[in-house]
Amino acid sequence: MIGSRLNFHKSARCLGFVLVLAAASGCTRIDRFHGFAPSDTDLSSVQVGQSTKDAVIANFGPPFSDGSLENNAIYYVSSQFRYFGALAPEEVDRQIVAIQFDARDRVQNVSRYTLEDGRVVALDRRVTEDGINDVTFLGQLLGSFGRVDAGALLGEDGTTP
Repeated sequence: MIGSRLNFHKSARCLGFVLVLAAASGCTRIDRFHGFAPSDTDLSSVQVGQSTKDAVIANFGPPFSDGSLENNAIYYVSSQFRYFGALAPEEVDRQIVAIQFDARDRVQNVSRYTLEDGRVVALDRRVTEDGINDVTFLGQLLGSFGRVDAGALLGEDGTTP
């Protein structure tokens, strides 16, 4: 009887220790990195007025966004998100490298924006519109009541099927 109590207490302590370790590991900080932005040392190879768009893309890879229709620029974006337990992720770092080109596709300007700059950079939006403008499911359901065809409900001769 005493032996079984000791075994129970040891098992309970072991289980409690495992639960504390599991809870502590579930609340550890996790950093996730997304995207790519060239560093300042990498950007030193880009010569304003000399480097071409093709050379920049060959050197750094395909950009995050290509603003060639509006301002003839390409963007490289990297972000760092911090996850902590069940809390919502927090963006702790963002780097945007904007490389603008002239009409001959030669580098005109190289800019770096960070999260602290608070500057809005309009990237290309490639979203297919669904044609529904702020109409809720209930609004769609109630809006379809006026489009009921009585002939389809009652049959062709006016009698119920």
